[in-house]
Amino acid sequence: MDKIRCAIEDLPKALFFLHRPVSTMIVTAHHNGKDNALAIGLHTLITHRPPICGVSLTPERFSYPMIRDSKEFGVNFVTLDKAELIAYTGGCSGRKVDKFQKFGIAKEKPIKTSVPILKDAYVSYECKLIDDRPYGGHRWLVGEIVAVHYAKDAFTTEKKTLDLDKYSPTLALYPTIFTTARQDTIRRMDPKTYGTHVGPLKH
Repeated sequence: MDKIRCAIEDLPKALFFLHRPVSTMIVTAHHNGKDNALAIGLHTLITHRPPICGVSLTPERFSYPMIRDSKEFGVNFVTLDKAELIAYTGGCSGRKVDKFQKFGIAKEKPIKTSVPILKDAYVSYECKLIDDRPYGGHRWLVGEIVAVHYAKDAFTTEKKTLDLDKYSPTLALYPTIFTTARQDTIRRMDPKTYGTHVGPLKH
């Protein structure tokens, strides 16, 4: 394939989205009697034992001081048919509007924190903030997952993968363009042939 090569300072701004699609989710926060929800695409599971995840957001976002001061946050994954919810929560500021009230966002009670859990999420984490560091114009927030909420039928019988026949994860190609994964796009590699990265490698 033909490729364009350039130094990072010469890369057109729009092409900083080349790392996409990425899984998009909604961070929730609660502080001083207020709830907020914010869609983000910069996040990852860092380790399984203990379960720790990280999310990245700009400090100008209303959610940041809420998370910083309350030291907890929620992570909520919703399906592609809820793309409007992602767009709503990412497109306006919680400083100016109560997103839960304005957009009719249904929530459920947490069990270990005070963060709102989205009723429409097929998986939600409750997290306790354990680290907060600046990187460029963003803050990298690390949280220990202390509780999980998930739909009973969200995963395959083996409890290993999301059941794509029932739940379509939301993947962002651009902040306002979304897609998903499908069963017919899955390629399964035989671990006897290719090995596996699950767990520590014995070499």
